[in-house]
Amino acid sequence: MSKTAILYRMQTDSHICPFGLRSRDLLKRKGFKVDDRPLTSRQETDAFKEKYDVKTTPQTFIDDKRIGGYDELRDYFGKGAAGQTGTTYTPVIAIFAVAALLTVALQFAVSGSYLSVRSLLLFIAFSMTLLAVQKLKDLFSFTNSFITYDLLAMRWIKYGYVYPFAEAYAGIGMVAQLPALTVAPVSLFIGIVGAVSVFKAVYIDKRELTCACVGGDSNVPLGFVSLSENLFMIAGGLIMLLM
Repeated sequence: MSKTAILYRMQTDSHICPFGLRSRDLLKRKGFKVDDRPLTSRQETDAFKEKYDVKTTPQTFIDDKRIGGYDELRDYFGKGAAGQTGTTYTPVIAIFAVAALLTVALQFAVSGSYLSVRSLLLFIAFSMTLLAVQKLKDLFSFTNSFITYDLLAMRWIKYGYVYPFAEAYAGIGMVAQLPALTVAPVSLFIGIVGAVSVFKAVYIDKRELTCACVGGDSNVPLGFVSLSENLFMIAGGLIMLLM
């Protein structure tokens, strides 16, 4: 005998509740037949909330018992909180993985090979560019985090706004194979200042901070990842000068 759940969720011409869709999907994955009852207007939604004395939709009912919204439904099935919580390296892993795949794809398309000194430079360049985009999407948020540990940005806040543009320029310049002397000094400068700043904040001062490397709203802990980013910049600058 199939299990049945009743789901009330908001679905109007101007708004479809994403948590209602998630609740329906979760119920189906758990083997429930869903009696889906969309609330198609604000008036209908407000009336439903008043009737059941609830503040939000969706609301799920199983065996004539109200389970609650999406979070409560997850809890009912013994699942943890939805979404990404706590500190995580996921954004950095995603960026470095995509940078590596872009490197392999471009190298294969251009030369038919995969590994070379140029491959390493391209990986660094793509990583820098993608990390710069993360910072540029919200400069104020990025600088708010960055100025708490970068030694130069602490003294000259405008450097925090310059930094992502400099990182993007250096990364794009490496891909474009611009003259080394127009790109390498920029990469070396921001990389060295950044590496010293992170090393001091994490390994000398023992401060626990979030890294601004993937933007100011990240939960990536400051430490090895940010230090690696800066060491990549230094390595990229040196490779350009030596190639």
